[in-house]
Amino acid sequence: MCGIYDLSGFEIFPWNLYRIEEERSIFWLFDKKKTNFGFEGHNHNDNGERGAYYGGGINFEKEKEFVGVRVLRRDIPWETYMTTKLITGTGLQLLRRYDKKAESYKAQLLDDDGPGYVRVFVTILRDIFKEETVEYVLALIDEMLTDCCGKVIGSYKRRANGADANGDASSSKKKITTIDDVLAGVVEWLCAQLRKPTHPTRSIASTINCLSTLLKEPVVRSSFVRADGVKLLVPLISPASTQQSIQPLYETCLCVWLLSYYEPAIEYLATSRALTRLIEVVKGSTKEKVVRVVILTLRNLLSKGTFSAHMVDLGVLQIVQSLKAQAWSDEDLLDALNQLEQGLKENIKKLSSFDKYKQEVLLGHLDWSPMHKDPIFWRENINNFEENDFQILRVLITILDTSSDARTLAVACYDLSQFIQCHSAGRIIVNDLKAKERVMRLLNHDNAEVTKNALLCIQRLFLGAKYASFLQA
Repeated sequence: MCGIYDLSGFEIFPWNLYRIEEERSIFWLFDKKKTNFGFEGHNHNDNGERGAYYGGGINFEKEKEFVGVRVLRRDIPWETYMTTKLITGTGLQLLRRYDKKAESYKAQLLDDDGPGYVRVFVTILRDIFKEETVEYVLALIDEMLTDCCGKVIGSYKRRANGADANGDASSSKKKITTIDDVLAGVVEWLCAQLRKPTHPTRSIASTINCLSTLLKEPVVRSSFVRADGVKLLVPLISPASTQQSIQPLYETCLCVWLLSYYEPAIEYLATSRALTRLIEVVKGSTKEKVVRVVILTLRNLLSKGTFSAHMVDLGVLQIVQSLKAQAWSDEDLLDALNQLEQGLKENIKKLSSFDKYKQEVLLGHLDWSPMHKDPIFWRENINNFEENDFQILRVLITILDTSSDARTLAVACYDLSQFIQCHSAGRIIVNDLKAKERVMRLLNHDNAEVTKNALLCIQRLFLGAKYASFLQA
C-alpha cells in the first residue's frame, strides 16, 4: 500500500518550487508564459468544462511524461555531492538503492521508508542549485507522487465498487466512501485552514496552492461554495507586496478565475468585494501572468448580473485601455483585453439610454450609473427632458423633497446641475419649477456627498450656462 508523506516540516515545499519555476522554467510547473502549458489556458464552454490547452490542443500530461522520461535518463554524480558534503552518506545509500531501479522495486522502498526518501529529495532541492540535478529530483518526486496518487485513487474506487484493498468483494455493511466524499472532506479541511491557519506563514500559501489545482473539478467548486469558501478567498485578493507574494497572489486569482465558470460561486462573488479587489490587483501588478488571469476573470464576469455596470463605475474601461498600451507578449491576454474593452463599450451604450434613465428616475432610487457623468449622454438626450412638459425633470425635483437616501439626493442634485449646464434655458426652467429652495436646504445635509453636489447645483444655477461649464463635479 502506498504511503502518504507529510511534507509540512520541509521548508522547500512549495515555496522553493515557486522560486525554481520563476528562475529556471521547470517544465511541468503551471506557468504558461514559460511552458506554453499553463492551466488557465483551458478553453471552456458555458458550463466551464475543460477543452483544449493553449498551443492548439497539446496534451499536457503526455508532454510532461515525455519530458520526465527524458530527464530521468541522465546520470547524476551523487558521489560527488557526498564528497562536497551536499548530501550525507545515508542520503547517498538511499539514492543508490532507489535511482535507476524498476518501478515495483522503488514502490517497495517507498513503502518501507517513504519519509526518508522524501527527506533526501527535499534536502537536494534546498542545497543543490545545478539545474540538471534539480530537474532530475523534481522528476523523481513527480514520478513518486503520480504513482502514489494512482494507488490511493484506485483504492477508493475499489471501495466504492464494494471491493476491499486486495480486490476481493467486501462483505462490510459500512457506508461506502466515494471520491466525491473524499474531495468534499479535503475541501472542508482546506477551508478550515483558511479560517484558522495551523502555521503562521505556510498554511495559507499551501492551501491556495492546493485549491488552484482542485478547483478545476466541478465537484470541488460545488463543495467549496457550500463550505463558504468564497468569502474566505476574497480577502486574500490583494496586490503583492513582495516578490515572494506574487505566486500566492497568482494562485488566488487563478482560484477566482476557476470559480467564475460556476454560477453559484458567481452569486457569492457579486455580493463581495471581489471585483474591487481584482481591479486593485490588476492596477498594481506588472507580472504578466497575474494581469492575464485577472483580465480573463473580468471577461468571464462581464456578462453576469450587474458586474458590467459595476466595472463601468469602477473605471475598468480606462484601466483596460491603459493596459492595451503596454507591451505584453501574451496573445491571449491581448485578445482578452480587446474583448473586455468591446464588451464594456457596448454596455456603456446600453446603460446610457434615456429610457433607462427615465426608469431609474421614475423609480425614485438613483445611483451613480454611467449615464449620470457621461457628457455624451447629456449632449444627445438633453432635449428629451422636454417631453411631457418636463415630466422627468419635475420628478427629479420632487425626489429632493421625498427621498431620505443620501446617494439618491446627491445624484439628483448632480443631474439638475447637468441639466442647467447642458440646456440653453436650463437655469430659467429650474428656477420656474421652484428647485432652488429645495436644493439650498440640502446644503445643510449631514452627508458630504449630498452637500457637495447641492453646492455644485446652486453654483451653476446662479452662474448660468455661460459660466457653469467652468465648474467641475
